[in-house]
Amino acid sequence: MFTALLDSCVLWPSTQRDFLLSLAFEGAYRFVFSEAIIEEVEVNEERKRIKRGDSEKDAAKKALHLSTQLRLHFPDSIVRNWEGLDGSYGLPDPDDEHVLAAAVVGGAGSIVTANFRDFPADKIPSGIQIVSAKDFAYETVSMRPDLGVSAIQAMASRSGTKHAEQSAMEILDTLDRLYCLEAATSLIRELL
Repeated sequence: MFTALLDSCVLWPSTQRDFLLSLAFEGAYRFVFSEAIIEEVEVNEERKRIKRGDSEKDAAKKALHLSTQLRLHFPDSIVRNWEGLDGSYGLPDPDDEHVLAAAVVGGAGSIVTANFRDFPADKIPSGIQIVSAKDFAYETVSMRPDLGVSAIQAMASRSGTKHAEQSAMEILDTLDRLYCLEAATSLIRELL
């Protein structure tokens, strides 16, 4: 099973996050992240919630709930002891050094991100590719479309989430509309 580090920018969009984590939960790949990435997700989630009209208190509470759930449900995915490599790669944005350091320590073959500019190929250790969520979802689902189906069905069946009121096809439509994941979702649609 291959390992991918999920950057915070691909984890804060909620439906995309749910899909990527559901693929991992179904065994399509192993994912890793760090406490620093979880903290970034929490900060970005709080900002997103405030922009959507939540009070600062409610936004902070929901963001904390998200980061707590990530820690609770995926404790084995949290990479530790990456700090010694932080700052050693010469990335254009020093604030992204922790992402690459965690990928190296976590044994990731990919960093899934939307931030290509700050991960230039000449600064990335061999064996690690920088890939978009769109391409990563396609590559992952193309290897095991059945696990893509299982991930979508799990999303649709979860109680207490907004997806519980959506059919599998509606979730696929959302992934297409919001995140342009048509290449991956078309493989799943064929099996549904």
